[in-house]
Amino acid sequence: MNSQQLKKTGLPGKPGVYFFKMGSKVLYIGKATSLRDRVKSYFSKDIINTRGPAILDMTVKADGVDWQETDSVLEALILEANLIKKYKPKYNTKEKDNKSFNYVCITKDKLPKVLVIRGRNLDKKEYIKIYGPFPNGQQLKESMKIIRRIFPYFDNDSNKKNNREFYIQLGLVPLGEYKNNIKNLKLFFEGKKKSIIINLKREMTSFAKKKEFEKAGEVKKRIFALNHINDVALIKGDLPEVRNSKLESNRIEAYDVAHMGGKNMVGVMTVVEEGEVSKNEYRKFIIRTQDDANDTGALEEILSRRLRHTEWGLPNLIVVDGSTAQVNVAKRVLNRYQFDIPIVGVVKDEHHKPKAIMGDEKIIKVYKRDILLANNEAHRFAITFHKQKRNKSFLK
Repeated sequence: MNSQQLKKTGLPGKPGVYFFKMGSKVLYIGKATSLRDRVKSYFSKDIINTRGPAILDMTVKADGVDWQETDSVLEALILEANLIKKYKPKYNTKEKDNKSFNYVCITKDKLPKVLVIRGRNLDKKEYIKIYGPFPNGQQLKESMKIIRRIFPYFDNDSNKKNNREFYIQLGLVPLGEYKNNIKNLKLFFEGKKKSIIINLKREMTSFAKKKEFEKAGEVKKRIFALNHINDVALIKGDLPEVRNSKLESNRIEAYDVAHMGGKNMVGVMTVVEEGEVSKNEYRKFIIRTQDDANDTGALEEILSRRLRHTEWGLPNLIVVDGSTAQVNVAKRVLNRYQFDIPIVGVVKDEHHKPKAIMGDEKIIKVYKRDILLANNEAHRFAITFHKQKRNKSFLK
């Protein structure tokens, strides 16, 4: 499929879910704030840099695009998860290890809890309902905040609070209403918003007939909230300036070097995806080209060796430990391999604590937490690897 064929599809500028297809087979499913803009981004010239070789391969094989509109980005996120579970598209599972996906789980307790669980920690026997997978952990967290304002629920943190205070804070009353909330929450995750609204209107009418106008008013507010979902927090991840910063998806790789006076020099790569560390994708490098305390030379070797492994996919952001010298080395290596990937440098103080971040201010503003997490992991992982190598050398 190409951009000329795409123009003929008539994709709307509304939220929803899109399907890349080869014949009747679904290759890839994604969500969007604007279906038109998001699908168009797959046909940009730098798609291999921003999304990696697997997604480029998918767009070449696809011969059509289908879509389904939703009323909000929040509903698009939930629909995407339901459809990924139904179709299990090849290129969705290729992009990320299934065990790192997130799931929304409802417990079997008398007062059921609603929990977000990582796939690697999921025990299906513990839960009455499981929804997902949700590929984007950060967006799911924001979504749960929105949903909780409409349908208050307990999670594990609720145990840390006084139950009475927590009930008052969430506006919860006795068991019957709480279970009703959970029932409606289940319907929402099953994409049955219309059924919820019908039930709520019936409930509002019943309260009004009993002259319980305060309760009827609360139900009316809930209906309004469902029809006018405030999901600005989810739209942030789809803003044009973030896309222009080449972080439409979010894989951050951080690099660091460790040695003692140039001896037992090693380097590492750590990975943060969607705000979470991906330890199964960490890599170790024994430095071969440097025999002195040349950190920038070691960094050049690490990046050169890493970028030859295109089968690992490509990051949307590279984090180096250092300032101008390290950033310039990273840029030189990327230019050599003709990759256009933004780079930031984490500058440390005399105690090796972060004091500044060099690079694109828009990226740093949005992803500061993830940058520092990746950098901290790289430093920890490098020191551990260096100590292991030093101890082996000592034993010899």
